[in-house]
Amino acid sequence: MKAETDSTPASEFKFTTPRFRNWTRQTRYIGLFAIGIVAALLGVLLYNTFFPQPAPLNEDDITAQIVAAMASATPEPANSMLVYQYIQPSLVFIQIQTQDENGEDGYGIGSGVVINESGEILTANHVVVNADEIEVYFADGTKTTAVIIASDPENDIAVLQPDKMPEIIVPAVLGSAAAMRVGDEAYAVGNPLGLTGSMSAGVISGFNRSVPIEEDFRLEGLIQFDAAVNPGNSGGPLLNRAGQVIGIVTALANPNNQDSFTGIGFAVPIGTAVATAGGGGPSY
Repeated sequence: MKAETDSTPASEFKFTTPRFRNWTRQTRYIGLFAIGIVAALLGVLLYNTFFPQPAPLNEDDITAQIVAAMASATPEPANSMLVYQYIQPSLVFIQIQTQDENGEDGYGIGSGVVINESGEILTANHVVVNADEIEVYFADGTKTTAVIIASDPENDIAVLQPDKMPEIIVPAVLGSAAAMRVGDEAYAVGNPLGLTGSMSAGVISGFNRSVPIEEDFRLEGLIQFDAAVNPGNSGGPLLNRAGQVIGIVTALANPNNQDSFTGIGFAVPIGTAVATAGGGGPSY
């Protein structure tokens, strides 16, 4: 009996070895890895093209950044300093000369404030009322004599007209005492004890105060404040936080009969004061 044999031709069989399969798989992985590297490089190139790296800072750049940082950290100036800057060009030092019954000369000092383009000066009447000669010193150093052109003894206000004008006249900005409230900031600027251009700060302490000046005379309707004032402040401006004149300093509380500040000062409201100068008054 003849044995049966497989008649399939050898050429129709496919042979695959494990080594060949591994090489194919490795080739595929290498290709994918290479594509990934190329893509990453292209990404970096495109990023650097559209978002270039900043140039390195030099010494000048670093200095400029430090200066800018320090400038931004500098605090704003104090409001009181700004108020002083506003009023200082309008402030006037007043010196008077008197002569007593024995013919001896006497001197006194006070303050004033320029209120209009004509150079008229508001001050306290008691500063100038008995003067034989009045000298005024403007903020720019101009010195001249002056005369009283209007006065209101009942409210202790006088208006002076200088005989010579400074080169530049800077009138003060007038505010409104009616707009003030107890507790609002207040600044007194003048020449206390001859210390020219001095400033003190406080608050409004009250309104419509009445102060005895002589046995049979009182000042009425005054603003009370606690900014320090002393002899020489009389006639100077009382200011609000915007640097506007809201009153003319006229008196200080004097319970011990000493001409020194005891914590309470008084000012004539600016509306009352400008009425003496012909400026009306109720709107102030």
